Amino acid sequence: MQNPHPSITNQTNLSDIESDSFSSKNDITNTQKIQMRDLFAQEALAQIPKILTLLDRNLHSPTYGCFDRNFWHYKIIDFPSGMAQEFVLPLALAYSLEIPNNPYYLQEMIHKWVEAGILYAAKTAHIDGSCDDYFPFERASGATAFSLLASIESYQILGLNNYKILSFFEKRADWLVDHYESGKLANHEALIILCLELLSKLLETSKWDTAKANRLSRLLSWQSQEGWFTEYSGFDPGYHTLTISCLARIYELNDSEKLKDIITKAVELAAQFIHPDGSFGGEYASRNTYNFFPHGFELIGKWLPAALSINDQFLIGLKNGLAPCYADDHIIGHHTWNYLLAWRDFVTERPTSLSRDVASLWLKEAQILIKRRPGTELYVSLNKGGVFKLFRDQKLVASDTNLSLQVRKGKKILNAVSHLSGDYDVKISQDEIVISANMGWAKQTQMSPLKLIILRLVMLTFGRFFPNLIRKILQKILITGKQDAPFYFTRHFKYEDGNWYITDELSTKSWLNVINAGIGCDQTSIYVVMSRTFQISQLQPWHDLTTEIKKLSPGQPLKIERKF
Repeated sequence: MQNPHPSITNQTNLSDIESDSFSSKNDITNTQKIQMRDLFAQEALAQIPKILTLLDRNLHSPTYGCFDRNFWHYKIIDFPSGMAQEFVLPLALAYSLEIPNNPYYLQEMIHKWVEAGILYAAKTAHIDGSCDDYFPFERASGATAFSLLASIESYQILGLNNYKILSFFEKRADWLVDHYESGKLANHEALIILCLELLSKLLETSKWDTAKANRLSRLLSWQSQEGWFTEYSGFDPGYHTLTISCLARIYELNDSEKLKDIITKAVELAAQFIHPDGSFGGEYASRNTYNFFPHGFELIGKWLPAALSINDQFLIGLKNGLAPCYADDHIIGHHTWNYLLAWRDFVTERPTSLSRDVASLWLKEAQILIKRRPGTELYVSLNKGGVFKLFRDQKLVASDTNLSLQVRKGKKILNAVSHLSGDYDVKISQDEIVISANMGWAKQTQMSPLKLIILRLVMLTFGRFFPNLIRKILQKILITGKQDAPFYFTRHFKYEDGNWYITDELSTKSWLNVINAGIGCDQTSIYVVMSRTFQISQLQPWHDLTTEIKKLSPGQPLKIERKF
């Protein structure tokens, strides 16, 4: 598709966007920014009691050091998740950082529990050093890399001296070097490279130098011309910040001009996705996350001050209660340690507040469009049927994940959604966006006792030798596969007189089997670990269209017009 108007840019270099700009009303002094630093620590320390609750702290327990409470306490699963051992790092940082009002600082028991957690990771690893996450013999790259990074960092923070642990680190790293998971997950690749860099220095070895170079080259080849890194088949701003965080560490350990240029491009793109209210990401992204990992921006801010403005804007969101909740048993660790590292490495000389250019940004490869007008910002996913977030005067006006239907099909009730289609028709002009497609059937696969028994039998027999194949099949079922539903929609955005007008039209041969219809603010229908977390913006009411649907004759379209 050709660029329909010169004011819509396909580039992400901030200096290339139109110069007409408006300043954020969130301007604050450098002193205030430094004071806001503690918000990172406060948010993180608030999670430590739960992390300690997840930990088996009984020195005489056979599962001493295990962070998977479902395994050691409730006994409702038959293996411990290796990802849970990542929780040693938040504890190690809480132990070592002299944060105001930090009750965990230099507490002897925290030190002991961290070491126990690392030893438990070693004890429960497979013979090749890998670990499982969601099913036995999975050998999950993400869980293996996250827990190794956390263990290496914790080992060094606490000044441990344990040959058994070091041998475990080496074995786990050897497995990561030779393992390539299905799908392109840039954040996992970046984590693996960072683990190898840190462990090479810790063990004073060059054995992984070739592997590090090859895997870094592989990762960098996944960066699009627009600056983002592939997560499965698209761009997720949240995971993008985790990849940036890892690359920032890698650059500090082994700098190069090429890597510096790549990081700069990635940061310039990330700056476009910090919303006016300080929130970040959402359902318009490929993996539906509200992730934000601030540590990398502090490290990069030492030589690229604009990176610090991203964190400053995010801190305003934290101050106003806009942080998403990641405090569940499986994902509580990631943000906790990253926030603590951001507090530790906080740069005290901050740049002036972020200003936003009044221009449009069209990421053709990512299929995300940002329309900026004086006082308003519209973020639209073109390959998810027009899922959008709209901000006016630094406040969220609307979060919209498009039309959703409950449809009776035999004895089943299925969910047709507009954000999951195989083929969208998109037209873009200066003040209008039109997106049309068939709706798709949402993914609603659930586990059952029989399915779990089958999965266990498969993994306990031949499946243990082909975990990547099993993972690939599950990805297709839960994430990548798409199937059209017999409903056709058109979403039309039009900017006029300072307002956005949004018209939705939906048609089908018969409405007889539609039992419920509406538009929600946070619907997603693919499985992503870090998605579907709660954020305060999700208190927006459901727009119920069931009554309107019931009034329609066969073949008559549903039409909804709204003004924002």
